[in-house]
Amino acid sequence: MKILVTGSSGHLGEALMRSLPGLGHEAVGIDIVPSPFTAIVASIADRSAVDAAMRGVEGVLHAATLHKPHVATHSRQAFVDVNVTGTLNLLEAAVANEVRAFIFTSTTSTFGDALTPPRGAPAVWITEDVVPIPKNIYGVTKTAAEDLCKLFHRDHGLPVLVLRTSRFFPEEDDVAERRAAFEEANLKANEFLYRRVEIEDVVSSHVLALDKAPSLGFEKFIVTATAPFVEEDAAQLGIDAPGVIAKYFPSFPDVYAALGWKMLPTLDRVYVNEKARRLLGWQPRYDFARVLADVAAGRDIRSPLAIAVGAKGYHPR
Repeated sequence: MKILVTGSSGHLGEALMRSLPGLGHEAVGIDIVPSPFTAIVASIADRSAVDAAMRGVEGVLHAATLHKPHVATHSRQAFVDVNVTGTLNLLEAAVANEVRAFIFTSTTSTFGDALTPPRGAPAVWITEDVVPIPKNIYGVTKTAAEDLCKLFHRDHGLPVLVLRTSRFFPEEDDVAERRAAFEEANLKANEFLYRRVEIEDVVSSHVLALDKAPSLGFEKFIVTATAPFVEEDAAQLGIDAPGVIAKYFPSFPDVYAALGWKMLPTLDRVYVNEKARRLLGWQPRYDFARVLADVAAGRDIRSPLAIAVGAKGYHPR
C-alpha cells in the first residue's frame, strides 16, 4: 500500500517512516521541516501541496500537528491553519483520490478539563465515552479535526479512524511542578500506569488501523499502555495510589527505593485502551510491568524504535 505520512519529520512521523517499508508498504512523507524521512517539504495547510502529495495514495497516516507545547510559541490562527484547515485539506484530497483508509492521530489532551477531578475524588476512568472538554486551542482544534473526520465518513463514506494517543514524547514534562518533583525517568515510568504509551506501540496501532478502517468505517480509540487497574480501584487511586499499585506489583516499593524513586501519591485519571485492543486487535508490548522489570534489571525502558528516533523538541515558530 502506498501511504502518505504527514508530520514525517516529527517523533511519530519518523517512527512510522522507519517502520512501514519493513512491513511491505511504500511510505511518502510530508512535513514543513526537512529530514531524511521527508520527501515533500510543504505545509498541509497548502492545498496544492496536499493535492500533489495525495496522488496514487491508498492510505493516509495523518500525524502532523501543532502540539500542546506550541501553545506558548504559536498563534491560535496557526493552530487553526495546521490542525483544522490542514486536516480538511487532507480529507478532501483523500476523498478525491478514493483513499482506502485515513488514520488521524489525535490526543488524549482533547479530554481537557474532564481529566481533573477535585482533590481526593476518585480517579476519572477515561474511555471513549467520556465527553471532551478542551481547555486550550490545542484541544479545541484537535477536537474540531476529529469532527471533520466524522463528517467526511458520514458524507463521503471515507473510512476514518481517530487514534487518541496518550503521552509518548521523550522531552521533559511540560509542567514545572512535576519536573521539580521527579527525576524524568521516574516520572515517565509512573505514567505507564495511567497516561503513557511507548512509540513502538503507537506505530503498531496505526498499522492495524490502516487494515481495519475499511471494515470499521469510523471509530475513535484511546491508544495508551494497558493500565493494570479495574474501575473499582478509582476511588482508592484518588487518595492512595501507592497502596493500590503495591497490590498489583508487590515488588515496586523495593525497586523504587533502590533507585531513589517515588510514586505519585494519587492518580487523577486512568486511560483505558480496551476498545482498541478489542476492535483493532492491538496488543501493546510496553506497560508498567515491563518498565518495572527493566528498571530493576538496569535496562533502558525505551523501545529500540524510540532510541532510534530520539528527542526532537518542538519547532519554535
